[in-house]
Amino acid sequence: MNPVSNSKSPRPLLAVLSGQTLRSVPVWFMRQAGRYLPEYKATRAAAGSFLDLCYNPELAAEVTLQPIRRFGFDAAILFSDILVVPDALGMTVQYKEGEGPVLDPLTSRAAIDALATERVAEHLAPVYRAAAQVARALPPTCGLIGFAGGPWTVAAYMIEGHGGGEFHALVRMAYRDPDTLAALFRKLIDATVTHLVSQVQAGAVALQLFDTWAGIAAEPLFRRWCIAPVAEIVQRVNAACPGVPIIGFPKGAGASLARYVKETGINGVGLDPAVPLDWAARTIQLHVAVQGNLDPQLLVAGGPAMLAEADRILDTLANGPHIFNLGHGIRQETPPDHVAELVNHIRTRGLGPVRSNHP
Repeated sequence: MNPVSNSKSPRPLLAVLSGQTLRSVPVWFMRQAGRYLPEYKATRAAAGSFLDLCYNPELAAEVTLQPIRRFGFDAAILFSDILVVPDALGMTVQYKEGEGPVLDPLTSRAAIDALATERVAEHLAPVYRAAAQVARALPPTCGLIGFAGGPWTVAAYMIEGHGGGEFHALVRMAYRDPDTLAALFRKLIDATVTHLVSQVQAGAVALQLFDTWAGIAAEPLFRRWCIAPVAEIVQRVNAACPGVPIIGFPKGAGASLARYVKETGINGVGLDPAVPLDWAARTIQLHVAVQGNLDPQLLVAGGPAMLAEADRILDTLANGPHIFNLGHGIRQETPPDHVAELVNHIRTRGLGPVRSNHP
């Protein structure tokens, strides 16, 4: 990795993802555009359903930009959802108040074979128009991040029909009928590559793959269904969009993060709150940028505990490329003032000397 730099890169996020260690650490938060912001709530009410908001280019662009205006983050992440991909493939996807996403679950090989990858780009065209609007509106220092779900996580919703729990149907299919699951993954990989490349063509300068349910995969499953599909996606996106960095976020992967980093070809990896930071600094950060990993509940709590943990994270990861983020998404009950306080704290620290707690 490159030495500590005072780089004035127009986009600090990209500098870090290229391997630079910056004195002023770039910062953005997963779910930074969302229900904790009063301006989001007003826009959401005007949109209708959640998917209506995702597919309205003007309103989706507006909510993407709201946290940039309010907090000055170093990156905007496109307001959308990982389940727009199964929606584009032809599944029925609904978001019910108090329940989250509800899908008609896939229960047969015939249902999987009926999924239509050829309609993905056309169906998701409003998402790409939103991305283009955001890219044009962002300040020069702020880059747009496009994203998709990892195939394992998206398949979990498609097979189970809802979120939450341990996704027993997915795990059992992986053990009992891997050929059928492989057929679904082939379609998901193709659709995900199309979706990510289209976001880059619309103006995204970096990408993130969210594998939120990677932690439910036992090690042999993790290797086949979390690592190998992401490696193929990264290779194909790199071929189509050279130089566009990709962040992987296999939440709950634990020690398997080391293999994930080595074998997928990602440029950065998200750390969930359970990842020991000294281990990540010694094992992961030597190879790729790390992103994270403040507990979202600390952002809700605020105060000295939040700032002390932010300092610990910044200190422990000071000798390598680091993007400050949460270990998962911002919670709905988060006070916006806490977000502002934390971002200001990180910015203020970046003006001082680099702190180092490890060799």
